[in-house]
Amino acid sequence: MKGFTPFFFNMIIVALLLATVSATKINVPRLRLSHKDLLSTNRSSIFSGHHGQLSLSAVFLDEYRDRLFLGGKDVLYSLTLGPLSSEYKEIYWPPLPGNREECVQTGKEQTECANFVRLLQPYNRTHLLACGTGAFQPICGFIYVGHRGEHVFTMDPMNVESGRGKVPHDPSFPFASAFSGGELYTGLTADFLGRDSVILRSMGGRSIMRTETDQKLLHDPKFIAAHLIPDNDDRDNDKVYFFFTEKASEAGDREGAIHTRVGRVCANDVGGQRVLVNKWSTFIKARLVCSVPGPHGIDTHFNQLEDVFLLRTKDERNPDIYAIFSTISNVFQGFAVCVYRMADIREAFNGPFAHKEGPDHQWGAYEGRVPYPRPGVCPSKITNQPGREFGSTKDFPDSVLHFARSHPLMWRPVYPTLRQPLLVKANIPYKLTQIVVDRVEAEDGQYDVMFIGTDAGKVLKVIALNSGNSLEAEEVTLEELQVFKIPTPITSIDISVKRQALYVGSPAGVAQVKLHRCETYGKACAECCLARDPYCAWDGASCSRFVPNSKRRFRRQDIRNGNPVLQCVDQNLSGDLDVTEEKVVYGTENNSTFLECIPRSPQATVAWLVQRDDRKEEVKLDDRVMSTEQGLLFRRLFSQDEGLYICRSREHSFTQTLARITLEVLQGDTVNELMARDTAGLSETFKDRSAGSYRPWMPCSTYSRSGSSSQMGQSRTWFKDIMQLIGPSNLVHVEEYCERMWCNDKIKRKHKSMLEKYRQAQDSARKARSKSSGERNRTPRDLRARE
Repeated sequence: MKGFTPFFFNMIIVALLLATVSATKINVPRLRLSHKDLLSTNRSSIFSGHHGQLSLSAVFLDEYRDRLFLGGKDVLYSLTLGPLSSEYKEIYWPPLPGNREECVQTGKEQTECANFVRLLQPYNRTHLLACGTGAFQPICGFIYVGHRGEHVFTMDPMNVESGRGKVPHDPSFPFASAFSGGELYTGLTADFLGRDSVILRSMGGRSIMRTETDQKLLHDPKFIAAHLIPDNDDRDNDKVYFFFTEKASEAGDREGAIHTRVGRVCANDVGGQRVLVNKWSTFIKARLVCSVPGPHGIDTHFNQLEDVFLLRTKDERNPDIYAIFSTISNVFQGFAVCVYRMADIREAFNGPFAHKEGPDHQWGAYEGRVPYPRPGVCPSKITNQPGREFGSTKDFPDSVLHFARSHPLMWRPVYPTLRQPLLVKANIPYKLTQIVVDRVEAEDGQYDVMFIGTDAGKVLKVIALNSGNSLEAEEVTLEELQVFKIPTPITSIDISVKRQALYVGSPAGVAQVKLHRCETYGKACAECCLARDPYCAWDGASCSRFVPNSKRRFRRQDIRNGNPVLQCVDQNLSGDLDVTEEKVVYGTENNSTFLECIPRSPQATVAWLVQRDDRKEEVKLDDRVMSTEQGLLFRRLFSQDEGLYICRSREHSFTQTLARITLEVLQGDTVNELMARDTAGLSETFKDRSAGSYRPWMPCSTYSRSGSSSQMGQSRTWFKDIMQLIGPSNLVHVEEYCERMWCNDKIKRKHKSMLEKYRQAQDSARKARSKSSGERNRTPRDLRARE
């Protein structure tokens, strides 16, 4: 076909594969907890600011002081790390006088012309540095927060300084910053119009440093994160790494192609003496690749960087770098998480430089002579050689600075571990926005638990398992937490391992969410094992927090396989988990009937058996009898459908009985005759043979003020005749059933009288063939109401 390239076809193939992977049961969260569930179990608390007007734009988690500092629209907050709304202090910080009005006059929206706090960093032992947009005239101030153990929070709103180059003018523009040694390193657009993209160092005693205005260095970048990571014990070798996306100059004919970069500068860079004066002389960058291998060697790339998290290890020089990427393809929407090692990043920076001879030449590796000292290295003891010592970058030869200016890009890209994503999600109804990771010790090893925020106010708790020699990682979504009641994009996540909590930020506020609540998984060994949560284990009596090196010997946990048959064999496996629900359901011939059975875990599959005359067989499914996520639907009931229905779930080769439902089928002709009657009378008295006494029974609708006397009488008469049809021995079950049907407020509002409801049902039965398509779309509640 004309116009279709192999690349396009490969993209479609990969998209289909990714969609298939994402649709598997294992990617479905094992436990979904609503906003209400989190609050009722005391797992989360939310702070929305004074009168709910927070408009969160900056967060700083200070575990040393046990404080959480928040910045919003014209406001700052300090919270203690208990329940978030228990104790807080507030500072009102609007733009400087006249700046708001001037902002509006320049054509900006009224909502933008405020002081959005974008930066909160520790400045010294007693103060924080805070910077805000200041109605498009950035300002910075210093907040007194006191010493550890104190809860003070004050600042002089008038004692401020210019914030230009520290935060963007526009509150919607992305930026990244790192504060070290009294100096602020920032990647941002530093001008009013948002065109001057720079990496800049300010504050401290040294002169301001910045990148040159050159698209070779930065081409429409979007800065995501900045971190200072030491190379070795020599502090002169400390480097600041920036993670960003930009338009790719080496992408050939693909105009507008976006690549993700990791760039770095030396912390002790002071620029050159004659060349690159007050400009970075050590800036270099490399491409970060996150892709799925495809057919014919054509990979599907996730080019757009969304978030970065550094998982610190005991070796501060070698953190693991977790990053969320998204596609910019029109074929499908996909997200991936890739993990990088610092050793691979350093190897790329130590490799060949990218080079292009001229506009008509292809990019390639530079094969000429590289000047000494190598561009990108820091002046330090390691760099110096006898007779060739460099006290600072001002001592570097001009040839080094000219080469650094013309060759900022490295030729070799940085690939993730195993050269592929840790997890991939495609065609999902939300976007992945934020990530934090906790490394957890479990019974069978270490697991990195990922907490991933979405644009729908949800947090996914995920682990990835590598099985055997396979490069493929098994993604296990442990929980899906609806943190915010109203879907709202999650803009920040911070993790406190000390507090075992997440601090989740969104425009609606900030939530404190506990990393785990093991008792939520259930009260049985098998349920705890099936959860596969590294935080949790069965202790012989309950599902509780797993503590490594605990004195407790009885700890049952199987993260890799989640096999309760092996772990809980001596724990009365069938007895403590088979909490089977037993009930009776009455249906009428030719009407639709629904048997509800919902497994606790969405990862479980459900099978239905029917028992008649001590013989069990699997329920045969067709267009009339359908299995749904909520239960078994009979679109049209036959008398031969009567029997005992057994609902069983299966998860990781473990089978459990969830419900035993006796289905009684009422004869259609008899019920039609009863429904046609229209008599009235007083309340009837029925004999409860099991109790050996008489007692009056009246449906709830009898006592309803909205019901007419004729409707009440019709309901009582109908109930009497149905009792004669069924037999008084089942009075208890019938009463329970009718109480549920008649006494539910929602049902009463929906149906004014039971007689009208059953007449409608009868009409539907007569028109079953024409109404069959409509019956398929009815909800389980509607269907139960028709029984």
